[in-house]
Amino acid sequence: MFSNIHQEFEVPEGLRDTIKCFWYNRRDYGEKQSGFTVMPDGYAEIIFHFGSGCSIAHQGILQDLPSPFIMGLLNQPALFHAQNQLEIIGIRCFPWTVFDLLGLSSEKTENGVHTLEHPVAKLQAVLNDLVSQRKIEEAVSQVEQYFLKLHSLITIDSLLFKAGAAMRKNNGAIPVNQVADSAHTTVRTLERKFKKSSGHTVKDVSGIMRFEQIRNRLWHVPETSIAALAQEFGYTDQSHLSREFKRYSGTTPAVFAREAQKRKQAISNDFVAFVQA
Repeated sequence: MFSNIHQEFEVPEGLRDTIKCFWYNRRDYGEKQSGFTVMPDGYAEIIFHFGSGCSIAHQGILQDLPSPFIMGLLNQPALFHAQNQLEIIGIRCFPWTVFDLLGLSSEKTENGVHTLEHPVAKLQAVLNDLVSQRKIEEAVSQVEQYFLKLHSLITIDSLLFKAGAAMRKNNGAIPVNQVADSAHTTVRTLERKFKKSSGHTVKDVSGIMRFEQIRNRLWHVPETSIAALAQEFGYTDQSHLSREFKRYSGTTPAVFAREAQKRKQAISNDFVAFVQA
């Protein structure tokens, strides 16, 4: 029997400068291995998974994924595979904070997945026990307490926090020099720190954040005018939006909107299997 459960949990005040939310997802794929696509969005995810496991397709080869792993900021769709029941507890982080929070390098792998050698992996056994007992809120509470303790041991760079806040406020539709002004720094200093903390440039992250807003709008309201979206989100024109959208999704916004309409009718959310809108 197919079932899909998704819950999101607010983070306490002390984590809101680094973590957007915690989330839980349970999905039954059946006995045959099924593929599902995760589309880019403006976040990095720390993923704990339970059940039959999951894998990612890279250059046509399936690679089993450890638990936990980091799903870094994507700039193109990623294809995952799973079978039977897959349960996930995710920590949705701002891409400019996740690696500093864990004290890891932001150097990325080719498929956007970072495997973890970090004490946070010790949570796996505790979480697996609670998830198997359907004690999801208790499991999320364990994650929350761990990250509150971890957060207390680091110093968040106020420059990155201010830059990130400006980008989020403007949904990514803000020039790099204005981001630097918001953070009271130079473009050069901002780019250096941003690249080191996230593995991406400010422009890269802004572009993905802006794409995410368009993607979500078309998913929820497929009949939305693409020309109006281009104007609302600061693209030069509709063709500019279409080029950028295809760059991140592999398809045009018009085709995506038609697919969204079909999938909504079928009550499917495959494209946000890990990273919910």
